[in-house]
This record gives sequence, C-alpha cells and structure tokens, in this order.
Amino acid sequence: MDRNGSSGVSRVTGRPYFYDVALCDKLTKEIFYDKLGYKMISLPLFNKQPEELKTVMDQWLYLLKHLSTMDRLPSFLDKRIFGFIFEIGEIGKLTEEELMSYEASLKHKRDAESVFNSAKKSGEALGHAKGLAEGLAEGLAEGERKKALETAKAFKEMGLPIADIAKGTGLSVEEVQKL
Repeated sequence: MDRNGSSGVSRVTGRPYFYDVALCDKLTKEIFYDKLGYKMISLPLFNKQPEELKTVMDQWLYLLKHLSTMDRLPSFLDKRIFGFIFEIGEIGKLTEEELMSYEASLKHKRDAESVFNSAKKSGEALGHAKGLAEGLAEGLAEGERKKALETAKAFKEMGLPIADIAKGTGLSVEEVQKL
C-alpha cells in the first residue's frame, strides 16, 4: 500500500497499475540514490469505479483515464481540484473553427493586457519623472527663498533701508520687516 492508502494493484487483473521505481546496484541490490526515482502508471490496468475512489491519486487516475468520454465533471470529483483540467479537456474537443475562435479571443485578451501593462509602466515612469522634476524645482525655490531671507536678515542687522533690502533680495517689504 502506498502513502496515499492505495495499493496500486488492479482489482480485476491483480497486476499493478502504479509503480514506484528506484535505481539500484545490480550486484548489491541496494538503492543507488534514494533521491532519484520514477513513478509510473499503467492507466489501462486502473479500473476502479467511482465508489471505490478513496484517495486524490485514485481520483486523478480516474479522471485521466475517462476524461475523453466525459461530457461534464462528475460530482464525485472535487471541482476545486479537477475543474481546471476538465476545462483543458473541453478545449481539446473543440472543432477547428471553434478552436481558432477561442485562440483568437485568447490572443485579443493577452494583447489587451499587454497594452494595458505597457501603458501603466509608461505612465508610472512619466509620473515618476514629473514628480522628480517638480520636487527638484520646489527644493531649489525653497533654497533660494531661504538664502534670500538670510541675506535680508544680515542686511537688516547692518542697518540698510528696508525698501533697498526688499528690492535687492526680491522679498516684500512686509517680509523684511518681520525679520
């Protein structure tokens, strides 16, 4: 019995449908490397009925064996686990014309997503550049204003006329008086 609770043996033929194979040394019969192995399945030998499916592996094997004959996902299979693979199987049943239409709609969807993502990246880059430019301009203007205030304060301490200080620094007479 495997770790999933399945024996991996056909109830009809008694032959295994599931093989867990490891490489071993022919001389010593010891496993050569326990991290390398193969899991093999023989679907024709898997013949459990829906009521016999006890493990998720049993459900997967049942789905893989019977997918081509199913019109819909059976209720005994968990839709959260098996829904997507069933949808893929449905695509395989499309006619040539339906498949071309489906592929064209996928291409249209992917193209639209690509255009949106490109526009978003471009907009983000433009916004970032504009923000940097505005921040730099504000920083420079603030620095110039601070320098003008310091210069005006120094001139005021020297006793120069307020009107001349305002004219020379670009500040208003009120701003110079408040210093």
